[in-house]
Amino acid sequence: MSTLGLHLERYLKLRRQLGYKLRVTEILLRNFVRFAQEESATFITTKLALRWATQPHLKPVQRGNRLGMVRRFAEHVSAVDARTEVPPQKLLPYQFRRRPPHIFGKPEVGQLIDAAHKISPEDPIKGATLGTLLGLLAVTGLRVGEAFALDRKDVDLKRNLLTIRRAKGNKSRLVPLHPSASKALQEYAELRDRLFPQPPTLCFFAWERGQRLLHCTVHRWFLLVACRTGLRQPGNRHGARIHDLRHYFAIQTLLNWYRAGSDVEARLPELATYLGHVHVRDSYWYLSATPELLKLATLRLERAGKGRK
Repeated sequence: MSTLGLHLERYLKLRRQLGYKLRVTEILLRNFVRFAQEESATFITTKLALRWATQPHLKPVQRGNRLGMVRRFAEHVSAVDARTEVPPQKLLPYQFRRRPPHIFGKPEVGQLIDAAHKISPEDPIKGATLGTLLGLLAVTGLRVGEAFALDRKDVDLKRNLLTIRRAKGNKSRLVPLHPSASKALQEYAELRDRLFPQPPTLCFFAWERGQRLLHCTVHRWFLLVACRTGLRQPGNRHGARIHDLRHYFAIQTLLNWYRAGSDVEARLPELATYLGHVHVRDSYWYLSATPELLKLATLRLERAGKGRK
């Protein structure tokens, strides 16, 4: 293994010990190390990093992202190899722009779940799994991967509690359930156990032959259901995404707090914890403004202003 390869192994090990998963980062940085070997480079230079990051088939955002990965790697290596050059911060500037979320209404979520339950009637577990999964995402705000990674031991329906393990940042958390959500999960579990009395895996959400769901499977079937309900158009990349159910949960939580007269600002850390965010600022992206939310927030500000007069 080359010297840069050894540095990369140490870098990945250190950052993973800090909680980072680095799946994409590892793939790209291994590609960079191979590129360096092909270029007969034994240490990192700015020119080498630029040649790798600006290959012609890449988009500007990809180029900036790649150079940022090499920059962080170079900062690590520079501590042990003084020849290492760390590329400047603004050498390939780019701005990441999140795609605006689709703001679900309650009727749309209901239609989505109903349509999901009706997929693939020849295989009853598919509709039950997808419909129940989408319903759980809408009422808990879980990340998609967190939901279908649940094992049976993680779903405590007697205590109305989910245990989310090894989530983003390699952290775990407890997520309480409303009794109605527990009831829906119980009904699903009973159907699953009738269909698979001797399950091949310990997963809570089962798919064909009782196997665990895959990320690509969930997204493919969600797109089909979204098209059937008019939330997406076939072949069009715009429209509702399964991740937008996380926005739906966050917005509904805020609306409920405003309607109940709660101190919303003081309760935002609760929402951040529930969503699995380390910092409250990470939750602000999910709090997209809706007409009702804006109206309630405005009324709250007006009342606060009158109270100070």
